[in-house]
Amino acid sequence: MSSLPEGWVETSLGEVIGFVVDNRGKTPPLSEGKEYELLEVNAVGERSREPDYSKVGKFVDKNTFDTWFRKGTVKQGDVLIPTVGTIGNTAYSKQERGAIAQNLIALRANENTVPMFLYYFMSNPATKRMLLKLDIGGVQPSIKVPHLLGMQVTFPLKDEQKAIADMLSSFDEKIELLREQNKILETLAQTIFKEWFVNFNYPDATGEMVDSELGEIPKGWRVYELSELVDTVNGYSYKGVELVESSNEALVTLKSFNRNGGFQTRGFKPFSGTPKPQQQVLIGDLIVAHTDLTQDAEVLGNPAFVFENGGFEKMFITMDLVKVNSKVECIDNAFLYYVMKDRCFKGHCVGYSNGTTVLHMSKKAIPEYKLALPDDLRLAKDFSYIAHTLTAKISSNIKHLQNLEETRDVLLPQLMNGKIRV
Repeated sequence: MSSLPEGWVETSLGEVIGFVVDNRGKTPPLSEGKEYELLEVNAVGERSREPDYSKVGKFVDKNTFDTWFRKGTVKQGDVLIPTVGTIGNTAYSKQERGAIAQNLIALRANENTVPMFLYYFMSNPATKRMLLKLDIGGVQPSIKVPHLLGMQVTFPLKDEQKAIADMLSSFDEKIELLREQNKILETLAQTIFKEWFVNFNYPDATGEMVDSELGEIPKGWRVYELSELVDTVNGYSYKGVELVESSNEALVTLKSFNRNGGFQTRGFKPFSGTPKPQQQVLIGDLIVAHTDLTQDAEVLGNPAFVFENGGFEKMFITMDLVKVNSKVECIDNAFLYYVMKDRCFKGHCVGYSNGTTVLHMSKKAIPEYKLALPDDLRLAKDFSYIAHTLTAKISSNIKHLQNLEETRDVLLPQLMNGKIRV
């Protein structure tokens, strides 16, 4: 006890929690309607400021909700954690919404505990290691609620809890703000693209239309194939023995595509191989997913910018990806990105794919995609400038939020063990 920071106390997790919302493994009758959401393990990410409601796919009706979950619904301030599978993932509920499914529990802070502090405590890597020690074994990691509540912890008094939570929240709120700003910037660019190149409501439009193989297009425009505008580079077909524990070179894989859009370094694989120089990608390069591991085609044909290098000196794309380079001076890769974000391109790619368990896109898919553009490409050049400017801001925001995340992740364990006091 003497080694504890001044004002901190050693206790059990159960002593700082007022209530546990636990469905105890029961499966309620489901409803085809969408009256009340059933929160499952997949709605809780590695560290989620709130559950991912977009992943909710099951619902219960009012009668089931009232009878099954009368004492076990999610409240504002609850901390959600899985008890099976992704042990250590956490989410903070900002609202009273949804019911708990099996293998998921919600921890509700008592009157002496700040809910947001409890969330950060459960998000601490040291806490995750403690949880994994409670694993009772089996096919998947699994913990029991009584064992969880008996876990020994050290907590500061409530005032310091609030100060710590406020500091860490300031980082997360800024990170969320930058992410939201990036969504707005991308939506803005997509809206302009659709207005100019799909609805043909572009500056100086005369309204005069002519027939084409794509339907009516403005007079002075023509149908292009992407092969006239871009070059494509297929990725590297690597061997398993080329994957290594540590390297200054990485393979950019299909997992680098976030299913909700965007790029992530989580899909990088350190390797030592012999790819071709043209298969190397740099920050700012445009890549497209050429394969999808599901039949839903969530990723197939999706474009992404390589926005970060994950600390590697060199990056190379795998055979599941294609690098796209503009070969026309007045067209920027940022313009091509929004061409490929259009739902028409997505549908085209799905139509050029085949496979029973894994979807593979034909090498002809990207070169043979057709779109209408002005003969002189002037409007494409104007949009390229807009898209490039917005993309540069998005890239800057990503770097900024990465710095914030790194700083927060360094501070979190230090604040949680009292080595840094607030």
